[in-house]
Amino acid sequence: MPHACTSGIDIGFSTLGYFKVAILGVVQGITELMPISSTAHMRLVPAVLGWPDPGSAFSAAMQLAALAAVVSYFWSDVRDVTVNAIVAAARGNFRDRYFQFALWIAIATVPIGLAGLALAKTLNACNSPLRAVSVIGWSCMVMAALLALAEIAARHRRTVEKATLLDAILVGIAQVGALVPGVSRSGSTLTAALMLGFKREEAARLSFLLGLPAIALAGMKELWELHKVHLDWHAWSVLLVGIGVASVSAFFAIWGLMRILENFTSWPFVGYRFLLGVVILLGIWMGWVG
Repeated sequence: MPHACTSGIDIGFSTLGYFKVAILGVVQGITELMPISSTAHMRLVPAVLGWPDPGSAFSAAMQLAALAAVVSYFWSDVRDVTVNAIVAAARGNFRDRYFQFALWIAIATVPIGLAGLALAKTLNACNSPLRAVSVIGWSCMVMAALLALAEIAARHRRTVEKATLLDAILVGIAQVGALVPGVSRSGSTLTAALMLGFKREEAARLSFLLGLPAIALAGMKELWELHKVHLDWHAWSVLLVGIGVASVSAFFAIWGLMRILENFTSWPFVGYRFLLGVVILLGIWMGWVG
């Protein structure tokens, strides 16, 4: 089905209506914060159901749902870092642990911020080549292999409290991979943190905390872009329904992810990602998706 475009921005979600967007909101919320690629699911699910692609603008705006979920789930961490960093800065105590961690979060955001600005037009364009289903399928399989390698090689000993500036920089660089559909921001950063020796649940915690500014900036930037193309009230209301539903499902997704990583391994995600990639590529070959 054709995409809905306004000033070169893909706004396919505006044609879906409230019910379909609510369903996609559940899918987006669950897969956004799991290391299984929300983009893959947001391309595959509509294709299977015969719905239009909701577009990259929808996925980017859904970052606000992820932001709400991460902040609410990790509220004590967010509060402690924010409040203590501000107090330390006011006192001129720049060696304070919280101030340094807040600074590291800012530094870790620079790589994806620069890359996002450089690729913005390509990522948001109608029929963007980066949103090709084949790209998503191969990305899923490559990341499955990298996550498997991380699970095998990782020591699973370190905690967020022992993180360093170098850790933040390396995880921040890994976060750039999220711009490639099918990679998954949580997947790339979780893989990097595991490679650095963090415990599984601590790797996820570090991934989410370092990713907060990137998630917030991506969502707010997309809202601004949508504002500039003068969406009508119906499109805005459809988007708000998606964000609301996705916020709730994303919170439970984080809860589920943390329970899995605390008690098991990341191998279920490795297997799922690999099979998803196979299904997508097989679907292309069979003509089911395209």
